[in-house]
Amino acid sequence: MSTLSPTREALGLPALKGHHEPSPGEIAIGVIIGRTSEFFDFFVYGIASVLVFPSLFFPFVDALTGTIYSFAIFALAFVARPFGSVFFMAIDRAYGRGTKLTIALFLLGGSTAAIAFLPAYETVGASTIWALALLRLGQGFALGGTWDGLASLLALNAPEEKRGWYAMIPQLGAPFGLMVASLLFAYMVTSLPAEDFLAFGWRFPFFVAFAINVVALFARLRIVVTEEFQHLFDTRDLQATSISSTLSKAGKTIVLGAFAPLASFALFHMVTVFPLSWVFLFTSDTPVSFLLIEAMAAAFGVVAVLASGYLADKFGRRTLLGSCAVAIAVFSGFAPLLLDGGAMGEILFMVIGFIILGLAFGQSSGVVSSEFPTEYRYTGSALTSDLSWLFGAGFAPLVALLLSANFGLMASGAYLFSGAAATLIALWFNRSLASRR
Repeated sequence: MSTLSPTREALGLPALKGHHEPSPGEIAIGVIIGRTSEFFDFFVYGIASVLVFPSLFFPFVDALTGTIYSFAIFALAFVARPFGSVFFMAIDRAYGRGTKLTIALFLLGGSTAAIAFLPAYETVGASTIWALALLRLGQGFALGGTWDGLASLLALNAPEEKRGWYAMIPQLGAPFGLMVASLLFAYMVTSLPAEDFLAFGWRFPFFVAFAINVVALFARLRIVVTEEFQHLFDTRDLQATSISSTLSKAGKTIVLGAFAPLASFALFHMVTVFPLSWVFLFTSDTPVSFLLIEAMAAAFGVVAVLASGYLADKFGRRTLLGSCAVAIAVFSGFAPLLLDGGAMGEILFMVIGFIILGLAFGQSSGVVSSEFPTEYRYTGSALTSDLSWLFGAGFAPLVALLLSANFGLMASGAYLFSGAAATLIALWFNRSLASRR
């Protein structure tokens, strides 16, 4: 049963004084700000997992093993995220969306900033590794509470003929966040001697991440807690429901929704975190050159995300997602050859990869929203997002690096192919999933 209070109109009460219906453009601003800040945190940690953490926290093993350990801790956030959603949905129901966001974003920012203060293994021993793991769990747990419902609200208020266009807006935060994080790390690496970068230079991006989180928090609160937006959340039935009732009523949709975008989520890390580790460990290229390639490729990703909105409205999301899954399957066959093909190969790998990623990832946030019963859309969408990241992306850098190191780079292509197959199977099981509605 819904715990929502009846709307003022349903009770026959007059409309709120000065009330106006927020436009999709107003909602989009909040969505982009929120997603960019979250992805910036994500990529700052991911880049540091390759360039810094192996030597700082795991100096007792070789560079490859240290990176594998680092990626294992990297995955902890994705494991913790669904538990965070369960906890923060309870906070949402009891104290409201604004309270939930405030606690979650301060926990996220605090966990991120605290990583910057961690001492090296040589100073305090294994306790710093446990502290890193705990803070990474804190980041993931907090991310479970950053779901504000604005993406669902945006989809519900978008014009019927532009649902795909507005569905891609939240996904712009990923390439924007990567561009800023890559350029910031590239600047720090080039501006400081290697010793200074490993001693203190790497810590500055984590401080920046905390500052961005604070700015994003207030920007989102100005939108989410306003009278007009609260009215809109109420009338669209976008309120937190219990996890048990959501799973009971919409469990099948959540499972299908978690696997439908698996191809794009697997590709996500295959063109962001994993290739940086491969280039850093197994080639003579400098990390700065590849970080610049990443930033450039992310710009192509922005264009591709925008294009996904147009294509989804023209041909349907299901058709676009299926086509992109096939493209990812084809890409998995020759992507390893490009990544191992020198500077030009790396550029082609990243640009082609980001174009395909942008087209697929651009529609992943709206892939199942229309399938949920209205009452369970808010909580169901949050759980679907958590599980998609966990199954599709959480362990991707770790698995891809392990496979490549032990069986050759082509093995990472096989892993990517499995994600494409999972998407096609999920779309086949529910042919109405991600339709043009």
